[in-house]
Amino acid sequence: MRIPLRFGRLKPLFAALGLNVSRSYVEIAGDDTVRVRMGWAFDSSFPRSSVRNAVRRRDAPLSIGVHGWGGSWLVNGAAGPLVTLTIDPPARARTLGLPLRVHTLAVSVDDPDGLTTLLTGR
Repeated sequence: MRIPLRFGRLKPLFAALGLNVSRSYVEIAGDDTVRVRMGWAFDSSFPRSSVRNAVRRRDAPLSIGVHGWGGSWLVNGAAGPLVTLTIDPPARARTLGLPLRVHTLAVSVDDPDGLTTLLTGR
C-alpha cells in the first residue's frame, strides 16, 4: 500500500525541483517493510516491526521540505496533516545522498488516519 506525501501551495516548486508526488510517499510493502521517500531528497526503509508508535500531530511546522538533526526528521510538502513515527531501533536513511539514522520521523500525508491505522492497527 502506498500513501502519497501531501503537497500544498508550493507543489509546482517541488515538482520543478524533481520532488513530485509519484516519487514522494510512504509505502508499506507486505507485512515487513516501510519505505518513506521524497524524491531524491530523502529515502528510508525499515522493518514495520520497528515502528513503536504512529501518531497524528495537531501542530503545524514552520517549514516544509526535508529537515532534521540528531535523528529527528521532518519530511513534508505541506504544513499538514502530519504523522510522527517513533522508530526503534533507529532506521537508516539518506538525505541528499548522505547516510543518517532516524528515530523520529514526521511526514505530511494525504491520509494520516489510514497511515496510523496501517502501522499501529488502531
